[in-house]
Amino acid sequence: MSILGNILWFICGGLLSGLSWVLAGLICCITIIGIPFGKQFFKIAKLSLMPFGAEVI
Repeated sequence: MSILGNILWFICGGLLSGLSWVLAGLICCITIIGIPFGKQFFKIAKLSLMPFGAEVI
């Protein structure tokens, strides 16, 4: 069931959401102060691409 949910989520907006978080992470990683925030944005991007069955630590 989680595979089907991930596929539907990816098609219906997960791709756009994930790319937006990756772009925000890249922008934050430009400065030294923003690197910790950028790393967290990349974790959120992974979660927003395939949320069903994912775990963020």
